Amino acid sequence: MKRLPLLALTLALAAGCTKGGQAASGGSGAAPQTEDEKTFYALGLILGRNLQQFNMAPAELDFVKKGVTDQVQNKTPDVKLEDYGPKVQALARTRATSKAESEKKSGQAFVEKAAAEPGAQKFPSGLVMKTIKEGTGPSPAATDKVKVHYHGTLENGTVFDSSVDRKTPAEFALNQVIPCWTEGVAKMKVGGKSRLVCPSSIAYGDQGRPGIPGGATLVFEVELLEILAPGASAPAMTLPPGHPKAPRPGAPVKK
Repeated sequence: MKRLPLLALTLALAAGCTKGGQAASGGSGAAPQTEDEKTFYALGLILGRNLQQFNMAPAELDFVKKGVTDQVQNKTPDVKLEDYGPKVQALARTRATSKAESEKKSGQAFVEKAAAEPGAQKFPSGLVMKTIKEGTGPSPAATDKVKVHYHGTLENGTVFDSSVDRKTPAEFALNQVIPCWTEGVAKMKVGGKSRLVCPSSIAYGDQGRPGIPGGATLVFEVELLEILAPGASAPAMTLPPGHPKAPRPGAPVKK
């Protein structure tokens, strides 16, 4: 799994930064107050994001906490790391696969429900598209660069990325994004706004992304603002947030 090196790094960082086992001044469960406490809390968020792939039950998470605590406080471990450390990657794959299958099953029902809405169209790829506002300009080709505003959510409405919230439109070539966007935005006209429901097969697949579970069906509201001139180069900060060179994860980029 690609996330495991980061998981290992952040676990090591957690141990190094908190060596000695000193608890935060607010105690367990208290909101962070000082800058150091807030930074350590952010470290916990990073750890949590990378642990999500394991889809743990609360009792399993307790064992992770105990392992971190024992390592940080230099306690004798309950198991030998050389015996069980190599098993972590296999467990991650098993759990991620199981979670992705569950997400895809839920997503299939979600897609069918979306396709049954008045005005919605379902295409052979699995894309479900519904026009919110009809555009009056031209439609882009799959190789064109476009400027868009978008709002991306999971099935349950959780927002994982939004150029609207950032108040900064995104610019990118349609052949550099997930297939759902390449297909869907190319069907739009400038000035239009559409809702794209993207099954995982034309989104991020079983791997997912930070904040996006593997197998997840995604929903985007996309407004096509402009087709950029041929050869126009989007500034680095307006690359789709999921792009490897961009600072944020989330927007639809092909692997």
